[in-house]
Amino acid sequence: MQLKHLIRHFAVAGLALAAIVPAHAEKTVLNVYTALETDQLKAYQQAFNSAHPDIEIKWTRDSTGIITAKLLAEKAKPVADVIMGVAASSMVVFDREKMLQPYAPANLKALNPRFRSAGATPTWVGMDVWGAAICYNVAEMQKQGLPRIESWKDLLKPEFKGKIVMPNPNSSGTGFLDVTAWLQMFGEKGGWDYMDKLHENIAVYTHSGSKPCVMAGAGEFPVGIAFEYRANVVRSKGAPIDIIFPKEGLGWDMEAIAIVNGTAKLEAAKKLADWATTREANELYAKNFAVVAMPGIATRLKYVPNDYEQRLVKNDFAWMGKNRDAILAEWQKRYATKSEPKK
Repeated sequence: MQLKHLIRHFAVAGLALAAIVPAHAEKTVLNVYTALETDQLKAYQQAFNSAHPDIEIKWTRDSTGIITAKLLAEKAKPVADVIMGVAASSMVVFDREKMLQPYAPANLKALNPRFRSAGATPTWVGMDVWGAAICYNVAEMQKQGLPRIESWKDLLKPEFKGKIVMPNPNSSGTGFLDVTAWLQMFGEKGGWDYMDKLHENIAVYTHSGSKPCVMAGAGEFPVGIAFEYRANVVRSKGAPIDIIFPKEGLGWDMEAIAIVNGTAKLEAAKKLADWATTREANELYAKNFAVVAMPGIATRLKYVPNDYEQRLVKNDFAWMGKNRDAILAEWQKRYATKSEPKK
């Protein structure tokens, strides 16, 4: 009887243990669509997992235009649970399509109020700002006798014919913020006239916002229209570039986070949204960007001016979202012949 009792005791204990272990062992896999730079993802993921080791992030990463198109194509049957580090101008499009779950992250009140969508409960919340910058290879400038660049209009000089690369706005959020900034700064007719003339000097339109600066840094082309994060990184690594912030003003967009409407993993998605608004997250963003959502966090990037935020153009995200399709279709019709082949 004692043996039977002992066996029964261990059997019950084993069942109890089996009931406990899986609850701790199983991880929630969160599908996160992102346009964040690959060299930023690791730090963000590690910090989030330190707080939430039970949630595994599965990233789907591509340029803004590609991720935006993918999400829209999957609208009827979403694959993503969270959208993180994607342009606010794209979030406006998703919001109009009722693709986003309203949610106020735990730390929302600590953020600058302009880093969120309108309404009592936001559908998306901003993380940081990224904006235009020109990477100009000083060695090539001197070797080829090219003129100085101080303004966007300087890029129209005949000396730059075939010497400029910039991102395709259909693929790249950086390209889209450039195009929309020129249309807002110069007016619709003036903006397209400017791009017509610039097109004459463009060698190739890339599908990445980073690539033009990398190419300029390597001396493949003297001038690359890119954005300040990549420009700062490329110059910090020793490339012989000068970073130009044109005097007319800088196009910009805001990286943001949102929960996909209808996700089956809502609680895990909320935890990521909560983490993305913490001081810890904003301090990580500030290592890459000059302007972040939480006031008082930003630290100066070595090759980005202190008054960077004041150089940003007046930007209308609602207008950008509403006119996105029409702007991209017009751009494609006019300039796509110089776009690099898609992989």
